[in-house]
Amino acid sequence: MPHGLDGVETGEPAAPPEDAAGFADRILNFVNQVVVVVSSVGLVAAACVLTYSVAIRYFLKWSTDWQDETSVFLIVGAVFMSAAAVQARRGHVAIEAIFGLLSRRANYVRQILVDIASLLFCGFFAWKSWTLLIEAATEGYRSSSTWQPPLWIPYSLMTIGMTLLSIQLALQIIAELRRGRPA
Repeated sequence: MPHGLDGVETGEPAAPPEDAAGFADRILNFVNQVVVVVSSVGLVAAACVLTYSVAIRYFLKWSTDWQDETSVFLIVGAVFMSAAAVQARRGHVAIEAIFGLLSRRANYVRQILVDIASLLFCGFFAWKSWTLLIEAATEGYRSSSTWQPPLWIPYSLMTIGMTLLSIQLALQIIAELRRGRPA
């Protein structure tokens, strides 16, 4: 169920791309579509890796030291990378206990404030992710497992995902402000 100022709450669809921020919104929409497909493939790949691991351990009694980390990288990457696409549809979990108690105008203000708070948090998270990614890449950080993959891989997925989510939130705030407050 979508949350926020969507058709259920306002009687109109949530920020059509041509109304939101124009060109930037269309580009982000395309990126989100690509990311959703890649994230879906990543989740299926994680399921295959884990299934392979269980089968190899059970039938052949081999230990695999790479599958847990690989599947975590794939799942974390899929979650972070697809966050902006979910936000574009207002599909994140929201608490709507007070929605029915507030007027349309109050809900509009509430949603804008929630989006701004989310943008501030996600923007900070993205900024810290960028610093962590740069540090991991320049210092050559690696996982402490026996497989020891470079940590810039999961950090880059987290960084890109949070940056895309921050951009998505900013575009949605702009769209809502351009649309104006309801009567």
